[in-house]
Amino acid sequence: MVKLLSKTIRQLSEELKLSKQAINQRINSINGFRSKHTYKVKNHLEIDNQGVKMLANFDKQKRQERQPNRQAENDKDKNIDHILLKQLDVKDQQIAKLQQALDQQQKLQIATVAEKRQLKEHVRKLSGLLEPSSSTKKQQSNDKGDTLSNNVNASHNKNKNDKQNEVADIDEKHKKPFKNKTNNSWWHFWK
Repeated sequence: MVKLLSKTIRQLSEELKLSKQAINQRINSINGFRSKHTYKVKNHLEIDNQGVKMLANFDKQKRQERQPNRQAENDKDKNIDHILLKQLDVKDQQIAKLQQALDQQQKLQIATVAEKRQLKEHVRKLSGLLEPSSSTKKQQSNDKGDTLSNNVNASHNKNKNDKQNEVADIDEKHKKPFKNKTNNSWWHFWK
């Protein structure tokens, strides 16, 4: 078997300034690396020249592998951002429509309340024309009471005046001298 610059894990770790564990991790992370690039010599494992190059360039390869992944992730993120922005625009439009509907509802509510007030005022005015209000009824009953009491007082005063006139007539009949006294009472105005 011809050796093509093969190296042990220990030699490779010194050359790359990595620990043996780090080299083993790199070997294990590459699919099929052990079967293709390693062979056993006595008690140690040797890595062929192509495997050494792969392990030496492992970081560069990982970065290159990550680069398309990063680009794909960035594209995916951009797509998600674009979708989210579209959704936000849709939500903004929905909110604007809801706000407009709410404003219309509030205007209708205000108009309804104003119309209700006008109708109540109109009904109140109409009921005032049809039926006198309670204060008017009260005033009318007071007026009736005053009229009745005035009528009673007037008839009482008339009766008194009639009696006085009868007394005066009787006095004249008896030919008593009648003294002309001034009537100082208030009912003389009712004559």
